[in-house]
Amino acid sequence: MLFPVLFGVSILIFVVMRIIPGDVAQTILGTEASPEALAQLREEFGLNDPLHVQYINWMGGVLTLDFGESMRTGKEILPDILNRFAVTFELTMLSAFISWIIAIPMGIVAAIKRNTNIDFGVRMISLLGVSFPNFALATIIILVLALAFSYSSPVGYIGFFEHPLKNLEIMIIPAIVLGTSMAGAVMRMTRSSVLEVLLQDFIRTIRAKGARESVVIFQHALKNAFIPILTIIGLQIGTLLGGAVIIEQIFSLPGLGQLVLTAINQRDLMVVQGAVLFIAFVFVIVNLIIDILYAYIDPRVSYK
Repeated sequence: MLFPVLFGVSILIFVVMRIIPGDVAQTILGTEASPEALAQLREEFGLNDPLHVQYINWMGGVLTLDFGESMRTGKEILPDILNRFAVTFELTMLSAFISWIIAIPMGIVAAIKRNTNIDFGVRMISLLGVSFPNFALATIIILVLALAFSYSSPVGYIGFFEHPLKNLEIMIIPAIVLGTSMAGAVMRMTRSSVLEVLLQDFIRTIRAKGARESVVIFQHALKNAFIPILTIIGLQIGTLLGGAVIIEQIFSLPGLGQLVLTAINQRDLMVVQGAVLFIAFVFVIVNLIIDILYAYIDPRVSYK
């Protein structure tokens, strides 16, 4: 389904960008531009061609990894997308790691201690994580650090290989914000999945044979419960790789989400089309990897 999905996304984003009200040429040149200048710009960008011709020309370039040039800056789009994606990828992976080290152990503990105060506490924390908007959490963290510790998060971005410690200082707070939001959903799914497996007959049999509780939990219960957990992890990673727009805006991170938002505001059609198609590609690739991992984790799953 990878190729049909990408084909459908390409048509959808192309049509949507063409039916948005407003004149792209006038947005770029301004309201004082002469009709001749507007007509010349439309001709230069191919906006006078029939829609199907515009689409074929665009997709012909995409298939050769030529996403075109920005209508605003004249720069090639694909290198800019890849540079922005590197920032978003780092933020996503760091957020996911923080989420996993919090959510999976707490979800397992909640399942083992079902209907105890520990379980209720974990469920309350997970509910807060799911319900609390990440922009509100980001604002609170910034205020607390500023007022209580006189610390302000660095503005801008420095690459990891350029200065690892400075990069980590810049990325850690937005990663904690996103990781906390991700942790709520993973925690709830881990608890429910592990609990469902622990109540099955084969777990009772393994315990009756005298297996240690750690073996029961980690070698049998968790492995059998991991497919739903892996599914939600994959969806979260795929979504964040598309750009955490709000967090990138709050912390001034030049990620993919910020690129798309800026391009939409500027009516830069080529950048929006290329970036959205790239995001869709990344999302379906992540889901493909998750599908393949199903068979590795659970021998009952086969694609033969």
